[in-house]
Amino acid sequence: MRIDIVTGLPKLLESPFKESILKRAQEKGVVDIVVHDLRSFAHDRHKTIDDTPYGGGAGMVLKPEPIFECVEKLQAERVYDETILLTADGEKLNQRIANELSALNNLILICGHYKGVDDRVRQALVSRELSIGDFVLTGGELAAAVVVDAVVRLIPGVLNDGESALSDSFQDGMLGAPQYTKPADFRGMKVPDVLLRGNHSEIEQWRDQQRVERTKTRRNDLMQEHHH
Repeated sequence: MRIDIVTGLPKLLESPFKESILKRAQEKGVVDIVVHDLRSFAHDRHKTIDDTPYGGGAGMVLKPEPIFECVEKLQAERVYDETILLTADGEKLNQRIANELSALNNLILICGHYKGVDDRVRQALVSRELSIGDFVLTGGELAAAVVVDAVVRLIPGVLNDGESALSDSFQDGMLGAPQYTKPADFRGMKVPDVLLRGNHSEIEQWRDQQRVERTKTRRNDLMQEHHH
């Protein structure tokens, strides 16, 4: 899979892709993550990528020209399955969408600006708009990193069996069971007996029951959705 990220702040994206599972996925050649600096597609002396909004108002809006130039250059090089704009008013990212995206080959992620992007970008370039929640970020960079993390870990060959993505929270519409590690007794707080006894069917039963209880109390909306 190849993921191209179009941003005015490329430095903001450097470290998330150099750690842990995302780093490993790139080293294994499972995913290629390429960050493009919008300023290198701006041709004026000051490398301007945003400007004041028509009709007035506070804040700056990302200009269309550098984004079009960057995305069209990429689209001339290969076929992209989705060109996604990260924006607060997009469709809310969830596990189902992450699963869908993980099955694709080539993605472009365009990082929005908190005050927005010239709407012609949305009209002419973008196939999908995603948000990571009902709040505003200063830009789409951190949201893009979240999308990449959620998607890449699902690609076959990225996680080893012990980290299997199929047992994740949300994969079956339920939250995960509580997890414990050593020590068995920490400050008088003990790990549940059932986990120490090593009876696997008993453990599975306990985990299922915990998942149901957790989902009911914390995210009853998921229970409703999943059982309809």
